Amino acid sequence: MTQHGPGPERPGRTPAGEDRWALVAVAGVLAFVAMLDMNIVNVALADIADGLDVSAATAQWAVLAYQLPVVAFLLPVGRWLDGGGTRLVVPAATAGFGLSSALAAVAPWAGWLIAARLAQGAFGAALFVLMPVLAMRAVRPELRGRAMSVPATLGPLGAVTGPAVGGLLLDHFGWRSVFLVKIPFCLLALVLVWRAMPRDGRPRPPDGRSLLDALLVATGVVALLLPLTLASEDPGWLVLVAAAVPPLWWWLRGPGGRPVAGVLRVPGLPRAHGAVLALAAGFAAMHYVVALHLQRDDGVSATTTGLTVLAFPLGMGLAGPLGGRLADLRHARGSARAAGIPLGPRPVAVTGAVLTAAGLLLLVPLGDGWSPWDVAWRLTLAGVGMGLAGGPTQALVMGAAPPDRTATAGSTVQLARSLGFTLGPALATAVRGLAGPGDGVPAGLALAAGAACLAVPLLALPGRRPATTAPDKTTGAAPAARP
Repeated sequence: MTQHGPGPERPGRTPAGEDRWALVAVAGVLAFVAMLDMNIVNVALADIADGLDVSAATAQWAVLAYQLPVVAFLLPVGRWLDGGGTRLVVPAATAGFGLSSALAAVAPWAGWLIAARLAQGAFGAALFVLMPVLAMRAVRPELRGRAMSVPATLGPLGAVTGPAVGGLLLDHFGWRSVFLVKIPFCLLALVLVWRAMPRDGRPRPPDGRSLLDALLVATGVVALLLPLTLASEDPGWLVLVAAAVPPLWWWLRGPGGRPVAGVLRVPGLPRAHGAVLALAAGFAAMHYVVALHLQRDDGVSATTTGLTVLAFPLGMGLAGPLGGRLADLRHARGSARAAGIPLGPRPVAVTGAVLTAAGLLLLVPLGDGWSPWDVAWRLTLAGVGMGLAGGPTQALVMGAAPPDRTATAGSTVQLARSLGFTLGPALATAVRGLAGPGDGVPAGLALAAGAACLAVPLLALPGRRPATTAPDKTTGAAPAARP
């Protein structure tokens, strides 16, 4: 019998019968609002430029100033959170995110707005790391797939619905409303955290080495992503990619990078991360190409385009909870086994990746004569696949991570997803340009479908079981079981 004393609970352990679904809801709310912020501001850039009397290039930093610190600080924040409690970090990051959003909404000039967005991106990095950690620690292992499906589904839903929500707010309330809309979600998350967050100790105070690691990673990631983001307008920016190598190499060889590399050497995790990146890149490339084609080539209205593209998150939202439930049924029973229904995280994730690839492959011959319905049902099929794959894939990663490196694993998988969202449109733009006006759309969609197809073997091949149970020298933890 487990005794529950007044002392703090060990991070990562959930007593039997004390599943905290309110924390899973927090993870879902934070995933939605953090990913919503990735895209909602894009539609307001022209109005921001007019309202603050700045150029379009300056207004673009309202987006970049958020996205760059989110990706740059993921790994340092993950390393910092390992081994420490999250009770104080969750409300602090959530409150900081909401306050920064409010400051951005009242910005009187561009410098104020950019500074507020930089702060919001730093808090957003902490939220991205905390999402899978909260969902995993809130429930018992046998419910992990169900819990992981909540943030894994709501996050991409926020990303896809961002432009539609932003457009409505922009038309009725002006550009400042796209920053204010996130504050109610933050308040809701704070209320849930206050009621349900367990006492799990204090976070470790960051030391000088941690700050140096954060600086190295931030410098390398910004030097990598900024040129990729700006290369669509001027390919000369790609020269700066080489500047990312020295700081990232120095960090990877140091005490801050070795534990991260050790986590990525856990059997099965490299392929799972590759699958997350591939699916995110395929999704982002498809979304970019389809929306551009419907509006520019077919002359479809923005409203009809938005409703057509919403077929993807609709399918994803419907299939996400189902994927989590099937992932938790590790032992097939009765009619499910007889019907050939895939059970357990890996079969469900593979099935989802196959459906996503199938939906995107069916989009490749997209032509000018296609109706929005022709596009919508294919997007729905791909969305169902993404919904099935999201939670189980996240459960595979978090379940395989060493127990004292769950935050690091959460940060690495979020980094893989963020890189996919960034690389997808950039690669699709490059492919469309190389293919020419007539073949640009099929080439961009073929790239998206190819990325999704790559995820299938990456998820289907299980990791090898470790030959020994001795602690890993780089992580200090015993190897985890095969996912």
